[in-house]
Amino acid sequence: MIPYTGVGLDRGTDRREDAGWVAGLVAGGRGRVWALWRDQCVVAGDPAEPVSVPVGAVGAAERDRLVLLGVSDGVPEFAVDLSELALLDALARVGADGVADIRVLFSGLAAERAGMLAYARGLLYWNRDQRYCGRCGAAAEARHAGHLRVCSDTQCGALLFPRIAPAVITLVETIGEPRRCLLARHAGSAVGGYSLLAGFVEIGESLEEAVAREILEEVGVAVRDVRYVGSQPFPFPAGLMVGFRATAADLAVSVDGREILEARWFSRDELRARGQLGRVDAIDRVMLTAWLAEE
Repeated sequence: MIPYTGVGLDRGTDRREDAGWVAGLVAGGRGRVWALWRDQCVVAGDPAEPVSVPVGAVGAAERDRLVLLGVSDGVPEFAVDLSELALLDALARVGADGVADIRVLFSGLAAERAGMLAYARGLLYWNRDQRYCGRCGAAAEARHAGHLRVCSDTQCGALLFPRIAPAVITLVETIGEPRRCLLARHAGSAVGGYSLLAGFVEIGESLEEAVAREILEEVGVAVRDVRYVGSQPFPFPAGLMVGFRATAADLAVSVDGREILEARWFSRDELRARGQLGRVDAIDRVMLTAWLAEE
């Protein structure tokens, strides 16, 4: 499974604009609230686990800021952002010990829980970052249980929806035997820290065009036969990683020296010898593992 996917929530997309329906979920008392503080999960215990509290235990101030994630097996799941509080006050509010990044916690979480908390992180970040209208500068007010913000200036009234930044990540391989794939070391990575090539999609560009442009710009390799593999929610803070495979039209590599410092071709045996195949919570590990399994 691709990390952060498989969240089995009914997101209530067709009902969350009904304030009465959402209020009923809160008043029903069955809901759980997951707290985050400055994009980190509020945790307790050893090993640390994300903390949830019953919706009835949430104070009036936080209740007004609840964001609905969805309903799972009849249990409403909410998130609340405690970023405006000092850390110790935030921890005391929900009886927690500390905070931790979801990407650090990932390996110890069930896949569905990890996906839900990543979803919460992205949605809370957007609400905090979109407090004002980008068109006129007036305050933006939350609607639809945290999935829409509306400009408070009646002359403007802009509807502000969460923005997602799509990016492509590509496994480029050779045609001839032995098959090899192209990995690169990005600026800021440790020596030997190779990964797949990735980049953001630009306005007026298809996903496949973004793949070809990024690979050519960063390592000077022209590609063909670009084909879709899968996608991954990546709310760090608002990404969507779209995975592709492509075939190299030539093997000469010429790095740009800015974003990419090194790039080279790896055989399957060389890749296995490296041991680590990308981050445990990232789609590049899924893609590389699948490539190795094709031998």
